[in-house]
Amino acid sequence: MDSTVDALNKAYLEFVGAAAGVLEAKEVSGGLKTPSTDAALENFKQRWELFRVACDQAEEFVESVKQRIGSECLVDEATGSSVTGKSGQTTTGLPPISAVRLEQMSKAVRWLVIELQQGSGASAAAAHTPSSVPFDARFSEDAGQ
Repeated sequence: MDSTVDALNKAYLEFVGAAAGVLEAKEVSGGLKTPSTDAALENFKQRWELFRVACDQAEEFVESVKQRIGSECLVDEATGSSVTGKSGQTTTGLPPISAVRLEQMSKAVRWLVIELQQGSGASAAAAHTPSSVPFDARFSEDAGQ
């Protein structure tokens, strides 16, 4: 994470420096277009692109961390291994889901995503849901499915 922040900070400082370089070149040339102002503008353009790339990389890093944290929280909640609160009880009021049930749900979601990406809707996803693993019907909202 430190390297991402450092790269973003460096790109930002270079971008700001290039902007200052454009202003200085314009002032020295009296507002006229000269080879030095063109060079300063080209440098500014390059630094702008590098700054955008650094921002995109930082955003991708943040998104990957958010997804990892979300996945870890989902697994913790589903398996009942969440951190215990101050009272000694788990922080969730939900009963744990078996690993088999979690895998079934994960596969069902993957099939739904594939079906939705292909544009054929969710109706075909039910046909692809694996039935070789016994269904865990501990949850009343799932029992009717």
